[in-house]
Amino acid sequence: MAKRLQRTAPVAGTSRPAGGPSGGETSGPAKKGGRVRAELVTDFTVQLATLAEAGIPVVKALTILEGQTRPGPFKEVLAELVEDVAAGTPLSESMAKHRCFDRLYTSMVKAGEVAGVLDKILNRLATFREKAAAIRSKVVGAMIYPVIVIVVAVGVVSAAILFVIPKFSEIFASFDTKLPLITSMLLAASEIGVKYWYLIFGLPLLVFTLHTLSMRRPGKYRFFFHGLYLRIPLLGPLLSKVQIAAFARTFGTLIEAGVPHLDALTIVRDTTSNDVVAEGVESVRRTVREGEGIARPMGETGMFDDLVVNMVDVGEATGELDRMLLKVATAYEAQVDRRIEALIKFLEPALLIVMAVVVGFIVVALFLPLTEIMGKISSGG
Repeated sequence: MAKRLQRTAPVAGTSRPAGGPSGGETSGPAKKGGRVRAELVTDFTVQLATLAEAGIPVVKALTILEGQTRPGPFKEVLAELVEDVAAGTPLSESMAKHRCFDRLYTSMVKAGEVAGVLDKILNRLATFREKAAAIRSKVVGAMIYPVIVIVVAVGVVSAAILFVIPKFSEIFASFDTKLPLITSMLLAASEIGVKYWYLIFGLPLLVFTLHTLSMRRPGKYRFFFHGLYLRIPLLGPLLSKVQIAAFARTFGTLIEAGVPHLDALTIVRDTTSNDVVAEGVESVRRTVREGEGIARPMGETGMFDDLVVNMVDVGEATGELDRMLLKVATAYEAQVDRRIEALIKFLEPALLIVMAVVVGFIVVALFLPLTEIMGKISSGG
């Protein structure tokens, strides 16, 4: 996917302007409401779909779900939905006011209302959200083990450098012993760590905080790192496949719901988590707006594999683009599963080897002089 990322980088400024989509469109009024867990919205979607399938009117269904929801931000959202829909406001329009319902969600609900198939659309939305959550959970889960190991390793090494090695330094200083090079290096590192511990721990924390804050705002900085993430060995190909799967499932689900291609591409662009991929989708959207098909501009971005482009081409030719996109999504989600398993199998021994090397270096560096000192003591020197 990232084989031609260099081509898109110069147009970082056209990715997704802050405050709304690109292309001169506005983002509408500011949304309201506190933070709501994605799982709550997914469960609500499944339940609302079930009630709608049973023929229960939307207002009554919303009232039932609002009554079952625990007090909190989401209950307040549902109460407002009940009030708005009871007053004659379309459900999609009322949902659009709230932060917990993104543009993808409200667009699909609107398509369901227009076509009179709200129950089916809600079912598709629920499936879409569950699959997206599953992919997200697997990627996050794959990162948990290495992060824990790295944190523990850094903690152990830091404790040794700050508290254990200085004690050995005092022992070595009390004997007239020439220290090996690796021991001198370790003691020097410990001395620096003890003197400047606040810089050693503070600078990385400061850099991480600044990086995190910078990544929250669209711009060249975030665009650069989003491209960099896709080029990281081992992790980059996995992230690329996650992005392709998300693109295919989102686009396919929207088309299946009856959303026009241009509108669907706009929504996909605005809901894509990677700015480089979003710029590629915007490039496709601009070309499609001029009357072109979808497959050729997708291939020109260099972000989509030949398999994806060919499947889209076949889908356009046969009028089954939505089905082909959902097949692509399923195939790439399966590839993501396999790559995560392979990544975990690689990381576990690799991290253990690194930890063993670091600990081994410390042990050897400390005990080499000790053997010489013990020899002097036993010989009476």
